Amino acid sequence: MGKGTAFGKTIFIGDQFVLREVPAILAALPFVTEAVVERTDSEGWTLEDNRMEVPGYKEKKKHQQVDSINHILEVMEIDVQKTPIKITYGGDLLAGSGVGASAASCVSLARALNDEFKLNYSIEQINHVGWEGEFAYHGTPSGVDNTASTYGGLIQYWIKNDEKHFEQIKVEKPIRLVLGNSGITADTSKLDIFVEKEIKRDPDLFASRLDTIIDQGVEMKKAFETYNLNKVGEIMTANHKILIDMDLSHEILVDLCDRAISLGALGAKVTGGGRGGYMSALVPDDETQEKVAASFIADGYQTIKAEIGR
Repeated sequence: MGKGTAFGKTIFIGDQFVLREVPAILAALPFVTEAVVERTDSEGWTLEDNRMEVPGYKEKKKHQQVDSINHILEVMEIDVQKTPIKITYGGDLLAGSGVGASAASCVSLARALNDEFKLNYSIEQINHVGWEGEFAYHGTPSGVDNTASTYGGLIQYWIKNDEKHFEQIKVEKPIRLVLGNSGITADTSKLDIFVEKEIKRDPDLFASRLDTIIDQGVEMKKAFETYNLNKVGEIMTANHKILIDMDLSHEILVDLCDRAISLGALGAKVTGGGRGGYMSALVPDDETQEKVAASFIADGYQTIKAEIGR
């Protein structure tokens, strides 16, 4: 029996534009997907998916998940016709859009297969397999989700001349977040098509917005490094305004962000590809975290309380 785990993630800035060489800042969430691989006497591979989910998420992602698993097995050169396996998913990461659920499933499976078949993969190879598995979910993946899922921590991630780079960002102490789920499962594989329409509609405005987001990312990194959480929150909210103007948020997410800020959050924005999924609110203390989370839960929104940057 082989086992593997991988983190979920939340993105502070740069969500949709990493492939356009806009640096992103993101953090691994302290919740994981666990994959278990067992050899069986059946044919091929079978799956038991026990992950908690946003209602309907797993069914909507089912075909993408099958393609992803088949591709991971191909990349890792595991012949399940000769060695049939059962894959079981579990863990405490809620499966939903915006928290890196697909990346966590890919990376955890890569680790479980590596463990069971004694492949001796390095962490870099595990990360690469996670990236390969993401193609089925995202079209061309940037690599940002699987990198956070593999390495953990608070990360700046960027692509330059087709080369992927990342570095850990050190913070003085943990940072508190509340994430609320809109209940809308977004299809991130269609995001590129939507962004292309935005470019054609007004290319100069699109380029200007990307320049602004790049500048915001530079400011945000400095604010994290100096533990200026008020500034981080301010930038999150300003960035969300740009995403709203680009129709990359959702009315439910806008409401949740506004509500969090009214209850004392330092800033809030959509996290992940947008147009559904989760929003993330940066809160200054435990009391505010509880207040925001309680408000979301009272209205039936699935909610995550997290500390990042440990």
